Amino acid sequence: MRVLGLMSGTSADGIDAVLVEFKGDPSKPKWKILNTCSYQYPSSTRKKIVQVGQGLKINSKNWLELSEEITELNAFVARNCDPESTADVVGCHGQTLFHRSVERSKKGGSLQILLGPLLANILDQSVIYDFRSKDIAAGGQGAPLVALVDEALFGRLYGWRGVLNLGGIANLTIIPPKTGIDKTSECLGWDCGPANSLIDLAIQESTNSSLMFDQNGSMATLGIPKLEVIKKWLRDPFFHLEPPRSTGREQFGYQYLQERKKELGDISKEDLLSTLTTFTASIVSQDLDNLFRFKNIRLIELLVAGGGSRNSFLMRQIQKKCRGCHVRQINEIGIPSQFREALVFATLSWWNLLGKKVNPKFVTGANKSILYGVRVDP
Repeated sequence: MRVLGLMSGTSADGIDAVLVEFKGDPSKPKWKILNTCSYQYPSSTRKKIVQVGQGLKINSKNWLELSEEITELNAFVARNCDPESTADVVGCHGQTLFHRSVERSKKGGSLQILLGPLLANILDQSVIYDFRSKDIAAGGQGAPLVALVDEALFGRLYGWRGVLNLGGIANLTIIPPKTGIDKTSECLGWDCGPANSLIDLAIQESTNSSLMFDQNGSMATLGIPKLEVIKKWLRDPFFHLEPPRSTGREQFGYQYLQERKKELGDISKEDLLSTLTTFTASIVSQDLDNLFRFKNIRLIELLVAGGGSRNSFLMRQIQKKCRGCHVRQINEIGIPSQFREALVFATLSWWNLLGKKVNPKFVTGANKSILYGVRVDP
């Protein structure tokens, strides 16, 4: 079966598309990427998405027009990736504008903007969308859904395997070994905290938006990280919540950056970016240390995906802080890093058509097995 997956993450930089052929056992499928395509949002669109996600109030007309724009852009990318409309179904995540993690006093919530029926009619194809709402209704965090698919796509090793996604937010998947006493363990997953969200905002702010991200970590490389301040930041209660846990730009966005900058005082933009980038690596390292301390799980391999995997300074920091674990880019096992999440939502869409439910208890905390996504036909 052919499935087209469309994904735009919390970085809100654009839309990634992947056309995939799936065969065999859905729990251990054979799959092949047939085509990929990426589209960068116009700067005005990205600005609107980020501002609305940070609390900008817009009227109903503007909200509708933003929904239509994002839907039509997804249709455009779908057509470019699969011009002959060969896919049996299109799986589209939409653009996240707000995410509320679960707290004791309230349930979780997550808002992805997309007009599913409009997309289905523009493409004249069946569409699977709205992947998170059923999970949240069942008491789950609604994230990170990628962890539900990683084991099926990447498989198990002879030891614990991790998959780290460095998008706007960092999230981890922990895959059990295929042999030994831990082979009956469940796959784990959670959001770690900020990955690129603070770094991108900082460089945009310090360069008056002439730069949107720190390419290859070149600016962070020139700075000196403030390690004592990072140690203080790592005591933030969120980083010590027991998984499942999730977060977004709402928590680690503009306001959070301003608070951290105030603590740092008058430093160069190079030192600021070096500190924020090292902070991201330290969050991941602390999570892996806690995984060993509390669950006696030590990874033998960590596969890294997402835009942050192209930041060589960030990758060096992760390798330095995660000693004893083989850290490498997910590209090295034949998966294009940029399209990993689009591949995940293509897989969830395939599972939806097959009627395959997933038990998300140890990833999102939802209390029942779920058929992820909502299907709409043209």
